Amino acid sequence: MKQKYTRAALTVTAEQYEVNQGLEDGFELYTKVVTNGWISPDDLVLITRPDGTVVCPFIQNRRGVIFIRKGDYIIFDENDERHVCGADKFPQRYSPAEE
Repeated sequence: MKQKYTRAALTVTAEQYEVNQGLEDGFELYTKVVTNGWISPDDLVLITRPDGTVVCPFIQNRRGVIFIRKGDYIIFDENDERHVCGADKFPQRYSPAEE
């Protein structure tokens, strides 16, 4: 039987993704992301390197590789594991913590 559950309270730190802040684990060639069909390329952060190649930043956690989209937040949980949360979902899931 289905039951309703409420997400347990969890205080995290978060930062909206910006290029050149070292929040990502690495970069994958955009052509590889599109060719492999891993995800929809809509709104992915694209970085053009000096040699002209275009790459997409990602983080890697126990769930796998997560590519970062424009406006996404990087969530740091209590075990320093990182997750990505879309800008559209972030305000629904998180509110400022009282100090």
